[in-house]
Amino acid sequence: MTTRLHAKNVLITGATGSIGKTTAKLFHANGANLTLIGRDKVKLDSLKTELGVENNILFLEAESRNEAAIALAIETSMKKFGTLDAVLAIGGTEGLSKPLTQYTTEQFNEVLEVNVTGVWLLMKYATPVMAAQGSGSFVAISSGGGVVGFAGLCPYSASKHAVCGMMKTACLEFASQGVRFNALAPGPIDNRMMNSLHEQMNSNEPEAIRDFVTDLIPMKRYGTNEEIAQFALFLASDESSFCNGGVYLADGGLTAG
Repeated sequence: MTTRLHAKNVLITGATGSIGKTTAKLFHANGANLTLIGRDKVKLDSLKTELGVENNILFLEAESRNEAAIALAIETSMKKFGTLDAVLAIGGTEGLSKPLTQYTTEQFNEVLEVNVTGVWLLMKYATPVMAAQGSGSFVAISSGGGVVGFAGLCPYSASKHAVCGMMKTACLEFASQGVRFNALAPGPIDNRMMNSLHEQMNSNEPEAIRDFVTDLIPMKRYGTNEEIAQFALFLASDESSFCNGGVYLADGGLTAG
């Protein structure tokens, strides 16, 4: 068994989602001590059953946009593990798919609160810890929609562009203190989120949307949760020690054209 994160203390939000759960399992297999945060207790309990109740895994229920809950989660993780070597902000939402003029203010703001404020709050409370240590890797999930626009996904695209901007800004502010900030930007991934968008865009023939998107990808396939988790592993580990302020695409070439 490889142990690329041996004895590293890693915190993951969105740990019960498709990418989050796969990442948690991969990091666990690579020797990390884990603080796994999810907002759904039932899903968190299910993940606990899958990974097992071990001394080096801490399961916490928290909403990413709840400042008090995130502050407490960081404090609780530090009390148990003592350091914070890597943070992965994976929690997010796709929101609704429709023309930008048809969103209500509430619908638009909800996506930004989850995808932007949620990441920022994690940065706000994790960064001082890592800066005090003089080391740490913060990885936030952006999207191909954070690099280019996608019709029908205005608030989502806006939120993911914001994530990239926050990582670059944090790099400029804290790189000299040994903290790294990078955005991982997946393209279409074969999971719940993409299936949700397929259904929203064409409830009668969701597979038609999948076929259309697949045809746009030079590699002619969707990515997998495992491929994104492997990329996250690289960015969280010491192997990416000179990577800072970057936006790393994993989209099969979708945004290359």
